[in-house]
Amino acid sequence: MLHPLILILVFVVCTVLGYFIIKNVPSLLHTPLMSGMNALSGVTIVGAICATGLAYLDGGGWFSQLVGAVAIVLAAVNVFGGFGVTHRMLMMFNRKKKG
Repeated sequence: MLHPLILILVFVVCTVLGYFIIKNVPSLLHTPLMSGMNALSGVTIVGAICATGLAYLDGGGWFSQLVGAVAIVLAAVNVFGGFGVTHRMLMMFNRKKKG
């Protein structure tokens, strides 16, 4: 089992690294990258399901299962909301036919 301090350290390093990477992305690339990241967030859902299932099978308490369920819901909201925003942004570029 991983030590909780190692997990916290990984989280902090990833947060700082992600901030500096996103800060340097040009505005023109934002929409395609956002769409790709929404697809990648599906992997987060799979990971949250696996972690919640392992917490259940490993005899973890109800708190571990609750946190896992919240992670699944938040990742799903991120995926569906992100694709909705991307769809709306792409619809702005469709030209309407004048009839």
